[in-house]
Amino acid sequence: MAKRDYYEILGLSKGAAKDQIKKSYRKIAMKYHPDKNPGDKEAEAKFKEAAEAYSILSDEQKKAHYDQFGHPPEGGMGGNPFSGFGGGGFGVDLSDALRIFMEGFGGGGGLGDIFGSGGSRGRSQARGADLKVKLPLTLEEIAAGVTKKLKVQRFENCPDCHGSGARKGTSKSTCSVCHGRGEIQQMTRSMFGQFVNIQPCTNCDGSGEVISDPCRTCRGDGRVRTESVVSAKIPAGVHAGNYMTLRGEGNAARRDGQRGDLIVLIDEKEHDLFIREEDNIYLEIGINMSQAVMGIDLEIPTLTGKVNLKIPAGVQSGKLLRLRGKGMPRLNSHLVGDQMVKIQIETPTKLSGQEREIYQQLAEHYDGSKKSSSIFRKIKSLL
Repeated sequence: MAKRDYYEILGLSKGAAKDQIKKSYRKIAMKYHPDKNPGDKEAEAKFKEAAEAYSILSDEQKKAHYDQFGHPPEGGMGGNPFSGFGGGGFGVDLSDALRIFMEGFGGGGGLGDIFGSGGSRGRSQARGADLKVKLPLTLEEIAAGVTKKLKVQRFENCPDCHGSGARKGTSKSTCSVCHGRGEIQQMTRSMFGQFVNIQPCTNCDGSGEVISDPCRTCRGDGRVRTESVVSAKIPAGVHAGNYMTLRGEGNAARRDGQRGDLIVLIDEKEHDLFIREEDNIYLEIGINMSQAVMGIDLEIPTLTGKVNLKIPAGVQSGKLLRLRGKGMPRLNSHLVGDQMVKIQIETPTKLSGQEREIYQQLAEHYDGSKKSSSIFRKIKSLL
């Protein structure tokens, strides 16, 4: 099956500018992100497809090559500049797609990492795997900002060999395959010219050294699995779907490599009273008919404590009253939303004898407005 055109995948025309490519990818990636479409294989495929297209078109060299030659022939070609993205079907797996998603927008106010955690970081041959945790927060915590302690199961450096993988008192030797470089080069020729494909050395896992006498605790891996506690400072105003990247808080790498990152995905807990809509929150309160007619001052809850609300006389059911500045703070801003209070007039369903008598007296004395009487006469004349 022929692969789709990368520009078509992102909904762009050939020659689109870099900012257009990024903007289009952002929109598609957010729509089909696995966290928004759990278990949806079709959405996952489109997410990976968009990541593959973005990884090529966002790279000047790969984009120029693609614009000139298009997709490589089916089956792929070793050493081509699309190595890792070529061949039939989608050339990226889900982990690669998620990495592209994170790295593509990690430090520029992008898809969700809006915590200023710094620019994206390229993949290292000796880099530990990233971890991902979901952090549910209450609306009160989101409104105020909060620091959370997260328990994380991750790999840490072995305490006996200190991450080297070699038994204490022994040393490593230079890899005989890559001669200490940690990588091997393969040169290939194709109809497009000569290419050099550089890959991590499989004999030493890219470290350039081999262990003859491995540590007995970690068996040469340099890591042990343990539970750690990580502190995450969440700013006020985050939304469900935002994430923050804690650099170096992921898994330790094998044999003294670079640590991975911890990706903290923000989720919102359902509130018993409030409903959030962007920066505003909504609260529904019920009042009885006499309170609606006469008006009343009520003490009502907000995210920051109770306040007095004056309900005017003659208020109608469904009326929205606004409490300015009692909503959600806007992320990375001094602006604060409002709290909207929806009034619901509760009609009594059970009346005592005295209450029934009072309502009967009101009914007898109520003769309606002139407008109502006029409308009634017009309707009667049509019958």
